[in-house]
Amino acid sequence: MPRKKQHDIIHRWEGNPVVTMEDLSFQISDICNAGAVKIDNIYLLLVTIETLRGHKKLYIARSEDGRYFDVDAKPFISQVDKQYETTSVMDGRITHFEDTYYISYIAESHYGYRIRLARTDDFKTVTRLGFVSEVDTKGGALFPEKINGRFARLERPWSGGRIWISYSDDLVYWGGSEVVLSPRPGYWDSHRVGDAVPPIRVKDGRWLLIYYGIKETSSGPLFRIGAVFLDADDPARVLSRTNIPILSPRERYERVGDIQNLIFSCGAIIEDENLLLYYGGSDSCICLGSTTIDRIDQECLKSKGEI
Repeated sequence: MPRKKQHDIIHRWEGNPVVTMEDLSFQISDICNAGAVKIDNIYLLLVTIETLRGHKKLYIARSEDGRYFDVDAKPFISQVDKQYETTSVMDGRITHFEDTYYISYIAESHYGYRIRLARTDDFKTVTRLGFVSEVDTKGGALFPEKINGRFARLERPWSGGRIWISYSDDLVYWGGSEVVLSPRPGYWDSHRVGDAVPPIRVKDGRWLLIYYGIKETSSGPLFRIGAVFLDADDPARVLSRTNIPILSPRERYERVGDIQNLIFSCGAIIEDENLLLYYGGSDSCICLGSTTIDRIDQECLKSKGEI
């Protein structure tokens, strides 16, 4: 019997990867985890690149078709704080809020990880807004509109491996935190979950959250992508959740690299009802996958009681 290739709900672009180390004009250690936005018909990625010294910075990559990208030679965001941002800046997530693009990213120092917020109007200059989390907190995906009159964001504290939501009146002080999503024992996301792509408002008002889940295996952690739909007015309430991953590491560029068996995303672009997911493969390249929101919704509804 001929072998049949396994498929995911997210369909890979046949030309993957879209960005590799060989595409750059300068030497680096690795490349991964891109935030994404489309501005005036230009696809823009905010890519995490690790220098040969081992420090991570955020670089801009641009494309006219969303498939072939040119990466800037100079970083857009690099370390400037001499106390809490000394080692790396990484995992930039872009949220278009009214007329401004907000960027939440992870700042690293020997004290640990913290979420930092920045903003830009043109991706030529950037203004940092400060550190907005306690230590050892990652994620920081900002909602693209206020929830009940307040800013809202998702985050993943190291302890517990869960996704939380917090609220703010001024983007500086955050509180009112609640658990949104937890790992599920015995499932593909049994060890840890975290926010990946900033929440997406769908036509009926619900929030679509693309998240990552980790399962521990004998050869190390296995990173995969899943999805949940959250309530329109109370996004701490999960309405439905995929009980299978929508994207798993299968191709060689997703299974072999700086970190094996790893798929991780920080950004997606919506075109009509299509979702273009930009994701890192094995911390060594940037890839593209696509599906429809309706297809994700169908899969979530299959497992409505398993949230």
